[in-house]
Amino acid sequence: MSELVLASASPRRKQLLAQIGVTPDAISPADIDETPIPGESPRAYAERLGIEKAQAVHTEGQFTLAGDTVVALGRRILPKAETDDEVRDCLELISGRAHHVITSVCLIGPEGQVAKRLSDTRVIVKRLTEAEVTAYIESQEGIGKAGGYAIQGLFGAHIKQISGSYTGVMGLPVFETAQLLTGLGYRL
Repeated sequence: MSELVLASASPRRKQLLAQIGVTPDAISPADIDETPIPGESPRAYAERLGIEKAQAVHTEGQFTLAGDTVVALGRRILPKAETDDEVRDCLELISGRAHHVITSVCLIGPEGQVAKRLSDTRVIVKRLTEAEVTAYIESQEGIGKAGGYAIQGLFGAHIKQISGSYTGVMGLPVFETAQLLTGLGYRL
């Protein structure tokens, strides 16, 4: 069987692949420009980045798997929070509201065939108090996360409801990923 390359440095994506019995043969994070195109919808943005990341590292003869997670409030794309202030801004925006977490998955097969899926999960966050926002910022868990939070960590206590894929919110919808892999002939 051809080797599988994961085009992501995310430890969560590697962990989620392990849940379905898949261990990448190599990890090769894609280095692409992730700037949204003016007017680009969150869905189109997530899909474009998933495809571009896979294409950036794909080599003929291998399976290449990539993904991208976007947190959207309406048509607004929330950033991957890199500072405490960005985490605070994201949390204040999603507090007491519903938002969408859109995760794209792209798989390129050994002969260059491209398969892709989008997972769109609606997430409702309770109204956060100032003390809850401050405590979460102090945990540093939201740094480096799309939308400034990690559902699988401390922030899970603030999620009232999700409708869709929990693993998609974490960064890789395992059902869709398994379907793509088996569809292109990769044995789980």
